[in-house]
Amino acid sequence: MAPMQLTEIGCSGSYPGPDSPASCYLLEAEGFRLVIDMGNGALGVLQRHAELFGIDAICVSHLHADHCIDLSSYWVARQYAPEGPRPPIPVYGPRGTAERIAGLVGEDMARIASRFEVRPLTQTQEIGPFRVTTERMNHPVETFGFRVEHAGWTVAYSADTGQTDALVRLADGVDVLLCEASFQNNENNPPDLHLTARQAGEHATRAGAGRLVLTHLVPWYDRDRLLAEAAETYCGPLSAATTGLVLRPGAGR
Repeated sequence: MAPMQLTEIGCSGSYPGPDSPASCYLLEAEGFRLVIDMGNGALGVLQRHAELFGIDAICVSHLHADHCIDLSSYWVARQYAPEGPRPPIPVYGPRGTAERIAGLVGEDMARIASRFEVRPLTQTQEIGPFRVTTERMNHPVETFGFRVEHAGWTVAYSADTGQTDALVRLADGVDVLLCEASFQNNENNPPDLHLTARQAGEHATRAGAGRLVLTHLVPWYDRDRLLAEAAETYCGPLSAATTGLVLRPGAGR
C-alpha cells in the first residue's frame, strides 16, 4: 500500500504573502489526489505539484475567501478547458458552499453543478483511500478541522480556530498537526477567532501530536518569534509551514 504524502501548497494566513499563497494542502495516496482548501493564489502553485485536472476531490474547511476563493478559478478551468468541459468532481464543504462558489464565479447553481458535485461534510467519511474525520472549530463562520488517515499515518489540520477542545480531540495522537498560528502573544488579540503560536503548542501538547507544523502564518508576523513562542508549550519536532514542503511517514514521531 502506497504511503500518504502531504504537500503544503499555501500556508499564508488571511491573504497571500510574498512567498506563499493562502491556505491549500495536497494529500496523495494510491494515485488519488485530495486538496484541502483553495485560497488566494493556490491554484497556480498547485499546478507545480499536480496536473491541473489530476485532482480527484476537494474539501473546504470554511467559506472565508483565503480558504476557498480559488475554487472560482478552478471552476473556470474545468468549464472552459480546450478539449471540452471536464466532468464534475466532488467538493465537500460546509453549508452554503455551492452558493458561495456560484457567487464567486457569477454563474447559477446548475452551471456550478456541471463541474463541481458539492457534497456535505460528515463527521467521518471515506474519500478515495483516505478516512476523513471532521470537528467543528471555534471560528465566526461554520468551520471544520480535518483528520486524514491512511495506512497508519495520520495528519490533522486545524483550519481557522480559536481555542477549543475540539482541536485536541481531532488531533489526538496524530503523527502531524498542521495548526494555525495567526497571532503573536498579545493581550489585545480578539477571542474565538485565531490561535497564537503559544496556544497552538498547547493544543499540540494536549493532543500528544508527534509533530507540530505552524501554518496560516500572517505575513506581517515574524516566523522565528512564532516558533519560539510555540516552543514554550510544545517540546516535540516543530517547524513553520513553507510552500512546497513535502511530508511523508517517518517525518512525525
